[in-house]
Amino acid sequence: MKNIRLLILATIIITAACNTSKNDSTTDLAGIWHAELDMAPDVLPFGLELIQSGEKWRAVLINAEERLEIEGIRVSSDSVWIPLGIFDSDIKAVITKTGELKGSYIRNYASDYIMPFSASKSSERKRFNTSEPPSTDFSGRWKTVFQDNSGKTYEAIAVLDQAGDRITGTFLTALGDYRFLEGNVSGDTFYLSAFDGSHAFFFQGDVLDDGSLQGRFRSGPRYKETFIAVRDEEFELPDAGSLTYLNEGFETLDFTFPDTDGKMVSIQDEQFKDKVVLVQLFGTWCPNCMDETKYLAPWYEQNKARGIEIIGLAFESKPEFDYASKRVKNAAERLGANYNFLIAGVSNKEKASQALPALNSVVAFPTLIYIDKKGKVRHIHTGFNGPGTGGLYDRWIEEHESLVNRLLGEG
Repeated sequence: MKNIRLLILATIIITAACNTSKNDSTTDLAGIWHAELDMAPDVLPFGLELIQSGEKWRAVLINAEERLEIEGIRVSSDSVWIPLGIFDSDIKAVITKTGELKGSYIRNYASDYIMPFSASKSSERKRFNTSEPPSTDFSGRWKTVFQDNSGKTYEAIAVLDQAGDRITGTFLTALGDYRFLEGNVSGDTFYLSAFDGSHAFFFQGDVLDDGSLQGRFRSGPRYKETFIAVRDEEFELPDAGSLTYLNEGFETLDFTFPDTDGKMVSIQDEQFKDKVVLVQLFGTWCPNCMDETKYLAPWYEQNKARGIEIIGLAFESKPEFDYASKRVKNAAERLGANYNFLIAGVSNKEKASQALPALNSVVAFPTLIYIDKKGKVRHIHTGFNGPGTGGLYDRWIEEHESLVNRLLGEG
């Protein structure tokens, strides 16, 4: 299968290379690009900016109001390589004679996870190639039910905001959100997409005669779900503090895992005693974990002197320690996270549950566990309401800070 994957990639790049220009100048690459991933029969668009500073290049992935900065871009006279931030994924493309980019998006740790990539210079904000004017305003809050191919369902809240034919928003589930979505409306249909370097999300929704929605969701080249939705401003998801809890007979967590240098670290170590400790279940493959860490990293710097520690338990895509350690070190450096990270296992919820037997189960990454000064678990927040959820993100910050302040104030 690996050879097939490499053959596909080579075919795409060689075909495109036949049309490349050997112009040594790459200054015309700087600017905004309309980029697409081919998820046949669908196309997933996203915004891409290439920025040159002297001999160095960086890229920005653009989704709605979010701009994900990426460094370490390699540009030559006929090709571009974009390592996608903290994620073990890449975009590799050639520069065609017509000034376009053609290549592939590759998730390196997954078997045969590859999609054709293309991009062209564009100053237009519009993502999807829609021509019909909108006849429906999708703005508002929608109670949504997703169903996978096996028939399993789960609930979500769609929070959408439409201005003209441009639509933004997200879908929030009990386990996390689908981050910053952006797209367009054509008639009674909306199209939304997001690409953050790890996940490629595509949504299409259509209005029915009764005002409800039916639609479909795609994640990457293969995964598919359907959904239905109705307007509901009052609907709430299950309390994120009720989904993960301690098994009967447990009040504390007890674990020992190696840090990124291989040194064994226990939550019982002296550095954590008499402090409020937050234990973050984390993975470098997880965009919601990235969002949570972007908040926790500066928050920790501002509050650690108050008697706070954070331990990130990393569950990575491959079991090899060297691989996991390298990925976690890279993520911590890029996100500015100067707290403790331990290599706890692989990104499998069942195995993560076995690694932490005090918990009823690990149901989502991230999960944030709050421990008081006496070492007792006081609260467990499953999932994360990221910045793409707007007011729900602000509400989580208020609840988080209120809880930590209360724990710090205890004797």
